[in-house]
Amino acid sequence: MYRPADPADRTVYAAGEIVQCDLWFPGRVVPVGEKVLADPPVLTMVAAFSGFIMAVLLPSRTTGDLLAGMWQLLSGLGAVPKMLVWDNESGIGQHRRLTVGARSFAGTLGTRIYQNAPRDPESKGVIERANGFFATSFMPGRSFTSGADYNAQLAEWLPRANSRMLRRTGEQPGVRITEDTAAMGGLPPVAPAVGTSSRVRLGRDYYVRIAGNDYSADPAVIGRLVDVHAGLTTVAVRCAGTVVATHQRCWAARQTITDPAHVTTAAALRTAYQARAAAARGPGAAAGAVAGLRALSDYDDIFALTPAPAPAAADLQAAR
Repeated sequence: MYRPADPADRTVYAAGEIVQCDLWFPGRVVPVGEKVLADPPVLTMVAAFSGFIMAVLLPSRTTGDLLAGMWQLLSGLGAVPKMLVWDNESGIGQHRRLTVGARSFAGTLGTRIYQNAPRDPESKGVIERANGFFATSFMPGRSFTSGADYNAQLAEWLPRANSRMLRRTGEQPGVRITEDTAAMGGLPPVAPAVGTSSRVRLGRDYYVRIAGNDYSADPAVIGRLVDVHAGLTTVAVRCAGTVVATHQRCWAARQTITDPAHVTTAAALRTAYQARAAAARGPGAAAGAVAGLRALSDYDDIFALTPAPAPAAADLQAAR
């Protein structure tokens, strides 16, 4: 009875101004291995003015995957809003300090990423309602065979979701989005750097590790520096700009993904190396033969390191 009132105003959104972003977790419904179900995040983005919903399932909530998901959805939209609103997601930033990747992404797109205060879901109620709509209208009765199957079903369902009448605006989001994108900025001429990248020297086992898994590369570039990039669906390895491996990205963890062609190449290189080693030992030398040993005194003679002869006992007595 005595608590003071805390009024909350209705927010009015301008066209092209804001797109709210969030992660929604559907539960352990996506197979990532034999009898293994995962709960990967769904990146949801809603244009606040029109209520237009965009979404894609991501392999993880790391910075590289979040930026790759945002770029994929904004590319499909064909426009960039003036502001992307996030909560306190660690892959984007914490305590309103954006990660390096998020700052670079915003600068390339010419937009601003704004993070709300922690534990303040009311500040992005538009996308919170969209997440609830996913849970009640998309998930019931569905099953999935992989992350790609999940995204295929989601892409088929989203046009239906955006054709419903939105009570807040009295219009269909799929129709109202035209006015929304007209007020947004255009896509940048150069795509931003997204995904996870690293540079390593390829070891003798010709595997590289990225995003928690090991992927094989062409053994012909062992010992050279290679650039590894993991996107949402593929992992590519390049050496001096040339692709030396391409794999489908594995959504599980601690897995080894091998290209049979790389194993064949490694076997051929190993055979050639052993043949060269046998030739270097000389004709008729058997593999594993014991090499002869020279006396250490031979090296003393070669380098004139032969010590002087020890003095006779009589000479030592005279010296005393």
